Amino acid sequence: MEGDTEPGNLAGVRHIILVLSGKGGVGKSTISTELALALHHEGKKVGILDVDLCGPSIPRMLQAQGKAVHQCDRGWVPVFVDREQSISLMSVGFLLENPDEAVVWRGPKKNALIKQFVSDVAWGELDCLVVDTPPGTSDEHMAVVEALRPYRPLRALVITTPQAVSVGDVRRELTFCKKIGLQVMGVVENMSGFVCPHCAECTSIFSRGGGEELARLAGVPFLGSVPLDPELTRSLEEGHDLTQELPKSPAFPALTSIARKILDSLPTMLS
Repeated sequence: MEGDTEPGNLAGVRHIILVLSGKGGVGKSTISTELALALHHEGKKVGILDVDLCGPSIPRMLQAQGKAVHQCDRGWVPVFVDREQSISLMSVGFLLENPDEAVVWRGPKKNALIKQFVSDVAWGELDCLVVDTPPGTSDEHMAVVEALRPYRPLRALVITTPQAVSVGDVRRELTFCKKIGLQVMGVVENMSGFVCPHCAECTSIFSRGGGEELARLAGVPFLGSVPLDPELTRSLEEGHDLTQELPKSPAFPALTSIARKILDSLPTMLS
């Protein structure tokens, strides 16, 4: 019987949020990280699970690249990225001998790693687990969903950019979510404008409103737009502490607003 199944390492995780994108290059990993930090700033205990085998970039963003991960009797122990130990991270990048090398495994081996990886991290108690998935609607997507599905209702955030080509890819992603029964919490539009580093004015360098229009047509919430902040990008590239730098960014109010909408839409046990 299903009720007799051992809940395992995700038993203490209240909510699981999958971050999806229809294509690469839309800043999905960056938004995953920034939203996790915004949820943390709202007082929540957050974990980040980086399952992007082809580009595990989150450890570099959070100054955790090269950190050794340890095992306990329940599996892998995630890496804490803040002094208070309220933001934890686990990435496939920690398990690769050289995280800069491409993973050229065939599908079954990748899927087996994903399933083991999802079940073998000892998260402890978390309010939210943010899962950064591979781009597209691949077998790896399915492996992540199937590995997580037994634990609790899964919710998805879909990331797009304003351009029509990206919006078209996300339309397919939303169809994918519907087919496999993933509840879409909403659409987030990334790179929706460029924040001038000199005067802080935000200029639309792409077309505007694609994400909002897509959400309206698909009947899912539009959670907000996040501008491209070159100063924040520079901080990431220079290895600054993102937990300290993010609140200074013009993008942070947008991320905070999105985080609050996410929290408002979750069951009341998280409030």
